[in-house]
Amino acid sequence: MTFDAFSRETVRVAGGAVCLRRAGNGPAVMLLHGFPETSLAWRKVAPALATQFTVIAADLPGYGDSRLSPEAFESDCVSKRTMSGVLADALQELGFAQFAVVGHDRGARVAYRLALDYPDRIRALAVLDVLAILDMAEHLTYEAARQMGHWFWLTDSSRVPETLIGRDPDFYVRHIIREWGGAGGIDPEIVDEYVRCMRQPEVLRAMGAEYRADQIDLEHDRTDRMSGRRIACPVLALWAQGGLVEQFGDPLAIWRRWADRVEGGGVPGGHLLMEEAPGELNARLAPFLAGTFGVCFRVRG
Repeated sequence: MTFDAFSRETVRVAGGAVCLRRAGNGPAVMLLHGFPETSLAWRKVAPALATQFTVIAADLPGYGDSRLSPEAFESDCVSKRTMSGVLADALQELGFAQFAVVGHDRGARVAYRLALDYPDRIRALAVLDVLAILDMAEHLTYEAARQMGHWFWLTDSSRVPETLIGRDPDFYVRHIIREWGGAGGIDPEIVDEYVRCMRQPEVLRAMGAEYRADQIDLEHDRTDRMSGRRIACPVLALWAQGGLVEQFGDPLAIWRRWADRVEGGGVPGGHLLMEEAPGELNARLAPFLAGTFGVCFRVRG
């Protein structure tokens, strides 16, 4: 199976319209991309998983061809809690009461919020090259902050960042991908698709609103930490070996502050793991998901 064989669907719920790609049979696994990508980021990973699972690669609410309803914007911000609620409703609409979720970058922040807010529905969580926003805020160093300039710029309370990106999204998207080490592993037509989406005013607005919600997201994390709320499902944490995540300490130890059952490790490559190390990623994801759902899985292709 190739990624082209995945169906293209749009699921409309109260919070917006979720554009997704779906294929396979068996337990449901939702894949969530990061910035500045779309569900296309999973094209090298999803087909192998679809041999044993129902794989749903979604454009994050507000990104790609997904859209958010006007009510999703709170003081021009869109929290991860709001985004996760839209996705939970979309999976419910598709008939999946329970599912596993795999998230990268911004998608991983939505994924762990799903696991915290919907513990009865999330069977397993995989987070790729990311830590909870609270842990990053608490352990930030000057050197790490230098590498995260893009993040801090986009949290600006004005609309200046997305306005400037909208003037030349081609330049900005290609710059970010090159900076994060993925330029050599992404075909030009794929980057063109990422740029197409970033040209859309609705996407620029949602992107800015999502980054500006950092204080809301931090407060949600703090409230959960203080109340002792934890992720109930098994967690797989993978990250770029020698990359930014390791500057905050031992990633497994940090994720164990949020969950009891955590496994994982570093993966050779850069931040865009799905582009640079799809084989290694599948080799780690497959047995983790199989163990969660109690199915046999053999990595293919």
